[in-house]
Amino acid sequence: MDTSIVLVVGGTGHLGSQVVTALLDRGKQVRALVRPTSNASRLAAAGVELVGGDMMDMDSLVRAFEGVDAVVTTAAGYTHHSEGDTSDIDTVGNSNLVDAAARAGVRRFVLTSILTCDQTPQIPHFWHKKLVEDRLEEKEVPFVALRPGAFLDQVTRFGGDPFAQGSLSWMGSPDVRLTFVLTADLAAYLAAAVDADIPAGERIDIGWDRPVSMQDIADISSRLLGRKIQVAPRPSDASPGASRVPQDMAAMFDWFETGRYVADTSRQEEVFGVPTAEDAVRRFIMSLGHQVAG
Repeated sequence: MDTSIVLVVGGTGHLGSQVVTALLDRGKQVRALVRPTSNASRLAAAGVELVGGDMMDMDSLVRAFEGVDAVVTTAAGYTHHSEGDTSDIDTVGNSNLVDAAARAGVRRFVLTSILTCDQTPQIPHFWHKKLVEDRLEEKEVPFVALRPGAFLDQVTRFGGDPFAQGSLSWMGSPDVRLTFVLTADLAAYLAAAVDADIPAGERIDIGWDRPVSMQDIADISSRLLGRKIQVAPRPSDASPGASRVPQDMAAMFDWFETGRYVADTSRQEEVFGVPTAEDAVRRFIMSLGHQVAG
């Protein structure tokens, strides 16, 4: 077993927990930064070393980085469920994390970034990722940034299993093509990036073999399941005076509508491989317990 330690930040989250599993499957020694309010029982049961701390507490980060070879972060204030303005996690918290990594002299910092983050200052949680990339360069931390598209297995599951209901919930136009990913695939790529032959400072778009529309996904799903799957419009709850997160989400969907939220997966193909849209949708359907054709 590899005795070098990989620190995972965000390891109790949906993506981060899968990154932890992928690293353990690779024989890595995993340490997780865990906030006092987080339930880390599954990580502990898997043999993960738990270190209490918080991205807003620099001293706790310094302790967490002791003896660490590499770090993978999936932390995002945008998906944080506590009350109040969580943008500090994406700004101050990530800045602290980069500074602690620089101080520890880690071999590699693997950042979960966002596709087109450098083109979208109007979307705060996108732009904040671009600022983290900039700070990593400024602090001369050897990093790799993976920039995934929209998470299909998350954005279509508002209200439950879309295939049991026969409809995919979607707030945007059903016919605009964009880049999607699956959480499990990104988790595998993030774990692989710890040791992959990638030059420091590289940003890699993550997606499928082509951009697809939600109608395309519904059509693929219909063929695989042998029954009709529709696209169900989901109205935006963003309005003037609404909280930061809905406004941010509205700006994100406005960007999707431009047709420019599209990955160049040529580098992904070289490093990790690229799934087809059909393969990804098939695996998503099967992960929810449904039988598929073929």
